[in-house]
Amino acid sequence: MGTPEDAQQRAAQAYNAAADHYDHPVNSFWERYGRQTVERLGLLPGARVLDVCCGSGASALPAAEAVGPGGSVLGVDLAEGLLALARAKASSRGLDNVSFRRGDMLALGLDDGSFDAVVCVFGLFFVPDMAEAARELWRLVRPGGQLAVTTWGPRFLEPVHSVFWEAVHTVRPDLHKAFHPWDRVSEPDPLRAILAAAGVEDAEVAAVSGSLPLAAPEDWWPMVLGSGSRASLEPMEAAGRERVRSHCLDFIRREGIASVETNVVFARARRPPAAGGR
Repeated sequence: MGTPEDAQQRAAQAYNAAADHYDHPVNSFWERYGRQTVERLGLLPGARVLDVCCGSGASALPAAEAVGPGGSVLGVDLAEGLLALARAKASSRGLDNVSFRRGDMLALGLDDGSFDAVVCVFGLFFVPDMAEAARELWRLVRPGGQLAVTTWGPRFLEPVHSVFWEAVHTVRPDLHKAFHPWDRVSEPDPLRAILAAAGVEDAEVAAVSGSLPLAAPEDWWPMVLGSGSRASLEPMEAAGRERVRSHCLDFIRREGIASVETNVVFARARRPPAAGGR
């Protein structure tokens, strides 16, 4: 997978490009799973929360609502384009207890035990050494606090996702990806093992099935443009992109595809309280 710096640069480039479609109404899965991750934590008013790989605020903004004016949320991401979207949404909702900044999840420069909750939704798998990343996140959780990690489950955006990559291979074989970073943790046991290797014991890990309806075949394309798949389209000529798009839409029409899978794996762990604490 290359060096951490290579992986970070690729992720930043992909999601900066995807920012123009990231919050397209079709892509409701970002907000759905961000909010569900936060709801599973049961955040209390006044809590301090860190959201790493925060994107456009899908989990940071619900967290800010949950902790209220007495609490605070810090969102960190590599993609400035997504951070700009997050800041705009926070402003429009009148949430002044949340801030956003560009940062590296492997070198956050924050003090040990600084947060009541640390959240990472659809981000852990972007670094080659996921245990190292999880260890850094866990370091920031105070005694008695919680860590929440959410990853994609199996069959991401299938049955159309594999058809998309077949089309990419036909048009530009050099841009085809046979492996996707989330494949490493798309089941509960691998994610549980990564967390255990990072010192996160007794994590609650649950696989949850999900789907996203396609009201029309054309709904598929904003999902591609507003996700990491955008990285393989950016170097293509316009004609090549259109061939890929047409191939996918023809498949959806021909097979009568009415939805795609958006399965996820949720993990949550609580750091033991300090001696004599709760």
